[in-house]
Amino acid sequence: MPGLSDSGPSTSSRETATPCARKKVHFGNIHDAVRAGDVKQLSDIIERGVCINEVDILHKFTPLHWAAHSGSLECLHWLLWHGADIAQVTLRGWTAAHIAAIRGQDACMQALIINGANLAAQDDRGCTPLHLAATHGHSFTLQIMLRSGVDPGVTDKREWKPVHYAAFHGRLGCLQLLVKWGCGIEDVDYNGNLPAAGQGHIECLQWIIKMGADSNITNKAGEKPSDVAKRFAHLAAVKLLEGLQKYDIDDENEIDENDIKFFLRHGVEGSTDAKDDLCLSESDKTDARMRAYKKIVELRHMLEIAESNYKHLGGITEEDLKQKKEQLESEKTIKELQGQLEYERLRREKLEGQLDEYRAEVDQLRETLERIQVPNFAVEDDSSCELSKEKRRIKKKVSSGGVFVRRY
Repeated sequence: MPGLSDSGPSTSSRETATPCARKKVHFGNIHDAVRAGDVKQLSDIIERGVCINEVDILHKFTPLHWAAHSGSLECLHWLLWHGADIAQVTLRGWTAAHIAAIRGQDACMQALIINGANLAAQDDRGCTPLHLAATHGHSFTLQIMLRSGVDPGVTDKREWKPVHYAAFHGRLGCLQLLVKWGCGIEDVDYNGNLPAAGQGHIECLQWIIKMGADSNITNKAGEKPSDVAKRFAHLAAVKLLEGLQKYDIDDENEIDENDIKFFLRHGVEGSTDAKDDLCLSESDKTDARMRAYKKIVELRHMLEIAESNYKHLGGITEEDLKQKKEQLESEKTIKELQGQLEYERLRREKLEGQLDEYRAEVDQLRETLERIQVPNFAVEDDSSCELSKEKRRIKKKVSSGGVFVRRY
């Protein structure tokens, strides 16, 4: 919004302050008072008969527009309570809600919604406050509007939705929020393009692809997102969309500066130059590529010499620092593993000592058990012998005697 970010109270409406003490500033018009957030002077100016919807000369803003722009929440509430027109628009068709969305004034947007602001109002391009918040990356303001029930799929005059603006300007947070509220990750514009591809916003493209978007979707001209990225010379986006393997040089195709065929078959893929822009023959282009490659080789050689001189002077290169860091990390890992190994060795020795003690105790208990069982067997044998002798004695006594039977 050109000319608005630096807008402030006019110099003619201030009193100069002394070096020792600053006097209270008295504003000459209602717009300066609102921009400064001075509710008392705003009230005094209105009481003097100034219209509450007075438009300034430069930007054609009302006091309510300036309150939304500067975030003067107290002035905004005062203006709404005293009947300021919440639907009045600027020359570009912006209401106070549009301006709050552009500036990311969350509290002012909340107050405007509570007081009945129309979030479906469109400016001269058909943009709603939702489009403008997504454009400028104000995700909190966007969330406040979405929670109020506004349609996230509303379109402008070009049939662009807020999700298109978020992707086009690389506003990843707003893009994620809109998808969460029901917008599709494959929503295309009126030409069938994915806006993120045309602008080369890598983070947005990575997230869209991660969420499962079809990278082979075509627009009305039959172009894929990678083709659109090529057209706008966003090579990083092309690599992401087509895959890095296409741009990697195979081991078989090692660069040979003396091989003219290599420079013939390796042109600039995806160049946006028109056929009539350059009048170079194929041999001229081949020679140019060879000269460029020789320059690369020369510069690499000079770089190696410079690095060697730097090392001889005692300098430490980034590669040396990286190797030293890796060495320290390896030594630390080795020490940790050695400490763990020593702990396991001591633990094993302790367990083996305990096992030997348990084995000795088992042997001792076995010997004790054997000593207890042998005397018991001897006692049982003696008692069995005596019992058998007693039985034989009784049997003999019974057999030697007679039995007298009296008969009648």
